[in-house]
Amino acid sequence: MTKLYKDSGIQIINQRRPGYVIDPIFINRWSPRAFDPEPLDDNIIRSLFEAARWSPSCYNEQPWLFCYATSPDDLRRYRSVLSEFNQIWTATAPVVGFILARRRFGKNNKSNHWAEFDCGAAWMAMTLQARMLGLYTHAMAGFDTEKASQTLNISPDDYRVIAAFAIGRYGDREKLDDDMKKSEQPNDRKPLTEIVIQGRMKDGGGS
Repeated sequence: MTKLYKDSGIQIINQRRPGYVIDPIFINRWSPRAFDPEPLDDNIIRSLFEAARWSPSCYNEQPWLFCYATSPDDLRRYRSVLSEFNQIWTATAPVVGFILARRRFGKNNKSNHWAEFDCGAAWMAMTLQARMLGLYTHAMAGFDTEKASQTLNISPDDYRVIAAFAIGRYGDREKLDDDMKKSEQPNDRKPLTEIVIQGRMKDGGGS
């Protein structure tokens, strides 16, 4: 059954139906492209990163680094790193940033093979905190990694830029082009039977 809910006075169609009881925040979290250009208060932005700060990580290394832009000049620089498609819809996002993973452990300088896993945990904490505050996030893979390192003045030997992101309030979907409008709604997920195995995998890859 289609669920309609209002966010900041805007009606959003959400057809997601969980198979088991979960908190509504998980199905109300999605990645829109229509962002309101109204700037976010710095304390609100900081609260998102504060949530990420408390995420779990291997040996409590906390390998994540969040770089973000809010000023017109910095936003221009950050957006120039994105793919042409992502530059179009992020034009109204008041916050654009990047998530970086530190490649080595600080205590012994050995490679941290779990850094990106830990950064994913920090990202999820941040994006759920955003929803609690009535905000939306959208992570992106479409960007130039080499240009990102140069723009952020980060050594690629020390950090890997793993994702870009946008943050803001929900905006006017009618300003999106027709192709973007078609996907401007919460999408579905695979059933548990396709992503969970109890015990060992059977021959042929089935559960």
